Amino acid sequence: MRVPLMATFWLFTAVAGVGCTSTMAPGDATQFAAQPLPERLQRYYQEDLERSPVAASYQGSRLGYGQWNEVGEAAEAKELAVQKQRQLELQAIDPETLSEQEQNSLAIAKLNVDRLVEFYPFRNNDYVMQQFRSWHTSVPSILINVHRITDEQDADDYLSRLVNTESLFKQVQRKMAIQAKQGVYAPQWSYPQMLEAASNVISGFPFDTAAETINPIYADFKAKVIALNLSEEQTNAYLDEAEIVLLETVGPAYEKLIAAIEKYGAQAPEGDGVWRLPDGEAYYDYLLKFYTTTDLNAEQIHQLGLDNVARIHGEMRSIMEQVGFEGDLQAFFEFMREDEQFYYPNTQVGRDQYLSEAVSAIDTMRANLTGYFGIRPQAPLQVKRVEAFREKSAGKAFYQRPPPDGSRPGIYYVNLYDMKSMPTYQMEALAYHEGVPGHHLQLAINAELAGVSDYQKNVRFTAYTEGWGLYSEYLGKEMGFYRDPYSDFGRLAMELWRACRLVVDSGIHSKQWSRREAIDYLTKNTPNPVRDAEKAIERYIVYPGQATAYLVGKIKILELRTRAQEALGEAFDMAAYHDLVLEDGPMPLSMLETKVDAWIASQQ
Repeated sequence: MRVPLMATFWLFTAVAGVGCTSTMAPGDATQFAAQPLPERLQRYYQEDLERSPVAASYQGSRLGYGQWNEVGEAAEAKELAVQKQRQLELQAIDPETLSEQEQNSLAIAKLNVDRLVEFYPFRNNDYVMQQFRSWHTSVPSILINVHRITDEQDADDYLSRLVNTESLFKQVQRKMAIQAKQGVYAPQWSYPQMLEAASNVISGFPFDTAAETINPIYADFKAKVIALNLSEEQTNAYLDEAEIVLLETVGPAYEKLIAAIEKYGAQAPEGDGVWRLPDGEAYYDYLLKFYTTTDLNAEQIHQLGLDNVARIHGEMRSIMEQVGFEGDLQAFFEFMREDEQFYYPNTQVGRDQYLSEAVSAIDTMRANLTGYFGIRPQAPLQVKRVEAFREKSAGKAFYQRPPPDGSRPGIYYVNLYDMKSMPTYQMEALAYHEGVPGHHLQLAINAELAGVSDYQKNVRFTAYTEGWGLYSEYLGKEMGFYRDPYSDFGRLAMELWRACRLVVDSGIHSKQWSRREAIDYLTKNTPNPVRDAEKAIERYIVYPGQATAYLVGKIKILELRTRAQEALGEAFDMAAYHDLVLEDGPMPLSMLETKVDAWIASQQ
């Protein structure tokens, strides 16, 4: 599973409004009329980083290093003005004056700007707070995983971010009030999860001097400051200041946010899908188009899911015969769900074993890429357990891309909170999806691409990115992996999960299914544990539409490959095809299709 989902799209991809606006006055489309497109897009990227300290930090930049993004109506209005200005600029460019590569860049930029403008009327339907990934957990996660401390200024900026948490949370609470006034609440069941996660952030020393545990933010800051090798006096001064800021600013800010979560949680009405929100049907239509980059409507998405569930069930029955299982598919699901041979113990030893074998699976895959890929990423990959403060509400697995400067590795996060949710038969497929040849290979290559603007590299096309991740699981089968039939069943189980997503996402948000109905559908039709189903449905509810992108993207990437293989016959080169898909970064599926068709014609 990988985000970026709509709330994090605005948070992490350099589009959320923060302090300053563009240096160009709205409506002045002539100021940069003669600016070459690559320079123009680089300017957009730089302006975006200046408006979003969080995005800048993720990109390895220290712009606004002591600040958070601004949240709220004023910031959203500024953002709209920037995007409308860019619409004017981009529309004034004659594509005929551009190279083929620049024409693609222009088309991607236009689409990105247009969909950001289209999102504006729906901005208050996007929950500012929800259980899966919002500001209450993003603050510690960014500080711990993204904010580097290499000198005293970085340490000062870390402390500034802690101080500025108070202002950030005030803005978040104002946004919660605006959404509540419009009848927009996160689902009822999400509020207790937010309360628990927020409370976890302000636990341990120094919040509780008698606690045996150390607060994760304090522990992180302490380790990073000690690594600077300052004098004992300087180090202690920093640690003393961190204690004061945590106790006098961060703690009270969290307590007020917790009070707001309690308040709105008590007011939240029943219902799960976005159909209950203002213009909910139009909002969901927008999200489907945004995430899949197709014109598939909710009914078509639903049917596509049902068709693929039936197909994969048939392939699973073949594996049942292969292993000699007696019983029906539901009985086989129960066997895979409950048999102890498929799970490591719910202990530190079991967790360490899982992490070790995940690393081994990725290393083995990486050693076998010759003949399948020409382009390889330089950035290393780290496999890491999801931190304790957020693991209970976080997803099963996800990937964090490296910055362009290579200052951090790509990170494959594994959620080992409950080992019964991490069956060993799915380990290979998860590792290939999140690591190599999946997200790490694709997104690290993207970060390192030469000749592609930083702006273009950071435009998100979920169907492309997540479609590639799911395609990578399938590619592992073709490369000779999944030698254990149970592991191959795990691969099918993960594809089945994505097919079921089409059914339940459209069921929840278009057909008005309840959370319980959707959980029951997953439990009946997949071998995944009940907790898997519960956490997945809770994610799909607060990130409507995103879950539909995976299988839609995988189907298109495989369809285009098959088209190329049939057209080129023995001249087809698998590595060349994969490099073709990856060499320009993410793009809409329609643009990818045009690109592959042109490549086929050039090879014939």
